[in-house]
Amino acid sequence: MTFHERYLAGCAVLAVAALVTVSPTHAQAPTQPQDAALNAEAAQNDWPTYHGTYKSYHYSGLDQINTGNVKNLEVAWMHFPERATRGIQSTPLALDGVLYYSGSYSRVYALDGATGKTIWAFAPELDEELVAKQTHSPYNRGIAIGHGNLYVGTVDGRLIALNLKDGKPVWDTKLLDSKRMTVGFTGAPLVVKDKVIIGAQGGEWPHRGPIFGVDGKTGQKKWEFFTVAGTEEAMKTWGGDSWRTGGGGGWMPGTYDPESNTVWWGTANPAPLYDWAGADWKKSGPRPGDNLYTTSVIALDPDSGKLKFHHQELPHDAWDFDSSVGEFVMIERGGKKLVVHANKGGHIFVYDRSNAKIENVWPLVKNINFVKSIDPKTGELIGRRDLSEGKVDPPLCPAIMGGISWNSGAYSPKNGLFYRIGQEWCMELTVEKTTPILEPMAQLNLGATFKPVAPPDGPARGHLSARDPVTGAKKWEVNYKYPPLASVLATAGNLVFVPDAEGIVHAYNADTGEELWSRNNGIGHNAGIISYMAGGKQYIAVPAGWGTLVGDEFVGLFGEPFKSMPKNTGALVVFTLRQ
Repeated sequence: MTFHERYLAGCAVLAVAALVTVSPTHAQAPTQPQDAALNAEAAQNDWPTYHGTYKSYHYSGLDQINTGNVKNLEVAWMHFPERATRGIQSTPLALDGVLYYSGSYSRVYALDGATGKTIWAFAPELDEELVAKQTHSPYNRGIAIGHGNLYVGTVDGRLIALNLKDGKPVWDTKLLDSKRMTVGFTGAPLVVKDKVIIGAQGGEWPHRGPIFGVDGKTGQKKWEFFTVAGTEEAMKTWGGDSWRTGGGGGWMPGTYDPESNTVWWGTANPAPLYDWAGADWKKSGPRPGDNLYTTSVIALDPDSGKLKFHHQELPHDAWDFDSSVGEFVMIERGGKKLVVHANKGGHIFVYDRSNAKIENVWPLVKNINFVKSIDPKTGELIGRRDLSEGKVDPPLCPAIMGGISWNSGAYSPKNGLFYRIGQEWCMELTVEKTTPILEPMAQLNLGATFKPVAPPDGPARGHLSARDPVTGAKKWEVNYKYPPLASVLATAGNLVFVPDAEGIVHAYNADTGEELWSRNNGIGHNAGIISYMAGGKQYIAVPAGWGTLVGDEFVGLFGEPFKSMPKNTGALVVFTLRQ
């Protein structure tokens, strides 16, 4: 039985992610594929889920392409999606030699992984008038596979299952009233056992940011968890009726810990983004209190959607440094089972996986002034800088785009290093009082105007660093004139790939940071990069295409090449070794 057949028979999404200790060219199907997949560290011949495997390493166990031959990489094939408005922002998936990826307007493509030949394409019918009114639209950031289906969330609030073989719809479930809420789904779903889990976008809109559990075979909604006041405990942390318009959501996929049957998910910021209460935020302002469970990591039971435990990374987030960004890297250290998670504010949080107790917190970026520090033992914010109405002086660091952006870092189990992009920039900010607008459609509720600026220690810039994921100890660092926004890929070939903002894909020696290869794709990257095997050859697939809201700020900060860079085009570029 092939992997593909196992999917059609209903085996879960990660059946092919195992075999980390087996040479890829001699990989054999595991006798207990689901169990093996659940414990896999590396995506091997395939890339079956958004973060590679449930361990979220963004690491490929393939080593056909390695430090000795990466200089021979060349373009194997390219694919150009239709209507690539705001470029391509998704992370592809690969399974049994077929590559799947999503584009703007929730479109999905299935391609022969060796040739790029189109197997099928799917374009959902959308409410175009509604999509045109949305701020975070029409891009899509990822898909999921399981139960013989491919799952895609739509920008008008639906979750759709497509037959993996032919791309025909199996079911189509409306989950969000997007005409009222003005948001939909842009992030990837996550398949966990019999459920498909997906979170709504939009911490900046006045609603309650739900996360859904849906039956993967039937499309029936099984549970809904509100990231704003989703429990009685959380309700008490919202002053007055502010919970009704509190924002939240979970716009990027989390991951699953099979050992404890727990889904880890990062939640978005509260609304309005910027709160004018100043130091009196516990009692006054538009949303008094801690505002649970916004800007938190939450642990859910995938069967029931019930909250198991949580940690709020930034209580009463007044800076839009939400926790939806960031992979959940599952590692073991000193007999402890840990999970490492990046926060948009520029810090890395390390948790005990059994209860979300803080094990360490360390800063990835240098320019941080929204707090003086975060207690590495308790997670308490020390010297927090709360804002009042009017101009903020000095500028807030990092900028709204984050010290860490939404795409993922990578972890190599081969050398134990964690590779993460950090961004050094700040923001001039004027906080303004607002009133939530709910009718006839919810409106964006920022509470400020802003302008990104250079940080105090030099020009706006970015860096990739290789670090110990628990202590943050740095082994090497590479600096970039323009902050990269795409995901990072590590491989068993001892390589780290970084697609940058200018359009260049870099390959580094994973141990030393030495650049071994680069290729200019001619347009910026803001998506996920993966590796997979097809026809006995290893490929590196990277979507190219510029156009995020973060990328829009590059024009004011840097001018060219971003002033002239097109935003409504893109291509999937696939590399392999020259013959």
